[in-house]
Amino acid sequence: MLEGTASCLTSALTIWFGEKIDYIASENREYVSEEGFRILPTQTCAEAKIADYNCVILPGTINPLPALFDDALIGFLRSGMDSDVIFAAISSAPILLSKAGILNGRKFTSGYFMQMADVFAFVEKHNFEHKAVVEDGNVITGIGMFFREFAEAVLRRFAYDIGDHFMRYKLEDFTEEELTFYWSDEEYQEFLEELKGYT
Repeated sequence: MLEGTASCLTSALTIWFGEKIDYIASENREYVSEEGFRILPTQTCAEAKIADYNCVILPGTINPLPALFDDALIGFLRSGMDSDVIFAAISSAPILLSKAGILNGRKFTSGYFMQMADVFAFVEKHNFEHKAVVEDGNVITGIGMFFREFAEAVLRRFAYDIGDHFMRYKLEDFTEEELTFYWSDEEYQEFLEELKGYT
């Protein structure tokens, strides 16, 4: 998995909005991302029920073949075909949705090499759109280099307040005072209490 393509989204969800994210994989073992991060799944595909989630986020990968031929993963995705779950797939990950049948009849984009669409008959090339982000029904797809726009589309779908310019700031737009940060009194006291455990 290429976590960087989805980390803008997952960071906003967890840090800004306090959401809990489960990491689901076909086996209960350690996985190593392409960046070298070691990840343990929260649940396996067999344990997780897709209907328990309001969104399934699929990060991209340089080599999607292991995931593409992971029957447990494809089966898990396929189990959400007729659900209201939002599928958010970026970079090469939309090919997994194609194989699971989620993209049947839907417009989509992807960052995978187009020859893959020629090799795999389940990819509906006529529905591919050359755009940064495409939304069609309960599916949001994006090209990896547009990770910010992808994250913004997903967050807006769930009506999170992300302002007018999500993560697009220029230094000259801020005063020195605006770039100086303070906790609230309550947060500061919580910090001091936690600090006692280290000293």
